[in-house]
Amino acid sequence: MESLLELLQQNARLTVGELADRLGQDEAEVSRRVAELERERVILGYHGVIDRDKAGNHNVAALIEVKLTPEREGGFDRLAERIAKFDQVSSCYLMSGGYDLAVFVEGEDLREVARFVTEKLSTLDGVLSTATHFQLKVYKQSGFLAASEVETDRLAVTP
Repeated sequence: MESLLELLQQNARLTVGELADRLGQDEAEVSRRVAELERERVILGYHGVIDRDKAGNHNVAALIEVKLTPEREGGFDRLAERIAKFDQVSSCYLMSGGYDLAVFVEGEDLREVARFVTEKLSTLDGVLSTATHFQLKVYKQSGFLAASEVETDRLAVTP
């Protein structure tokens, strides 16, 4: 059986009644549980997945690899939380591998993202280096495939 969180992740627009039906539970219980999950910050928010090109949003998105110096008592947490608070940052993750943080940012243009990196991010004590990768095209976002520009009724040819 699907869980409440799985259902909400697949479609946050489901009503409490629809959730209750799919879960085989009482509406009041489902409503109480959703409110509890929101209070506990298990559910952080709800959002739509938007095709920015079709919506006319031509902002620039970038992934910034950030290498940090860990702090004695807090590791990467204090600095990562500080970076995550910048308005330009849409997501921030601690990573394994060749860099410490994956920071996703958005700006009106390349210059705005560059200013963020040079004036705000790279000047923070503890930031050792950054590498910026600009998003060129979206194929899949938040589990949804982006619409193909060329639609065809032909079957794909595979070897």
